[in-house]
Amino acid sequence: MLQLSEIWIYPVKSLGGIKLQEAHVTDRGLEHDRRWLLIDENGTFLSQREHPELALFQPAITGDFLKITHRVQLETIQFPLEQSFSEAETKIDVTVWEDSIQAYEVDSVVSDWFSRLLGFSARLVYMPEESHRKVEAEYAVTESDINSFSDGYPFLLIGQSSLDDLNSRLKEALPMNRFRPNFVFTGGEAYEEESWKEFTIGELTFFGVKPCGRCVMTTIDQEKGKTSGKDPLLTLAKYRTVGNSVLFGQNLIGSGTGLVAVGDTIDVLSSI
Repeated sequence: MLQLSEIWIYPVKSLGGIKLQEAHVTDRGLEHDRRWLLIDENGTFLSQREHPELALFQPAITGDFLKITHRVQLETIQFPLEQSFSEAETKIDVTVWEDSIQAYEVDSVVSDWFSRLLGFSARLVYMPEESHRKVEAEYAVTESDINSFSDGYPFLLIGQSSLDDLNSRLKEALPMNRFRPNFVFTGGEAYEEESWKEFTIGELTFFGVKPCGRCVMTTIDQEKGKTSGKDPLLTLAKYRTVGNSVLFGQNLIGSGTGLVAVGDTIDVLSSI
């Protein structure tokens, strides 16, 4: 039996993740997942790829607030999960890869806090409901498919069997957080999720649209905020390279909204 075993959200792109027992599926991903973003002075997104120390910022949802704690400096800051912005407030054009998205700065005090701890200028911005970032047309299921600030797709799925197989080839086993999935499942064969085209988690339908090409972020120790070596990319490249990409996991687009929970059954409706 295929069963949902873990649910993760990453409220601020490239910061730490939050493990949940259940989550609401929205039209652009899991609720609160990557709706916030750190940007530089040019409006370009900040990532662990260039700044691995971002992993040291750990978010937590406390009531109606998102709290961020720096796990080394032990400083915290919080702000409301739901914010209203007046028409007088100026939207900022921010860049995530090739996409330009309009967002609001959360609060200058919050931005100053991040800038001080990082040692360079950074601003925290929020994607409002009216900002619609389209999924790449080639992989969209419908013309209305949208995304949050995630790299390209609303959801990422990885099978525990896939990680177990990878870890059997490594000198030191790695945790799932190296790969930053939204959904983890148990059961099935290693890497079979990359062949899934349509499936359900509980009552909700999802579509596998593109195996996930992995980058240097997988080499960053999420607890230490530092690169730990060339693995797992070096090992994955030996047997998981297709074209110019090293694959691990499946990018998804959802159909409909609702609740998913750990323990939900996964039923595969079609595969390639």
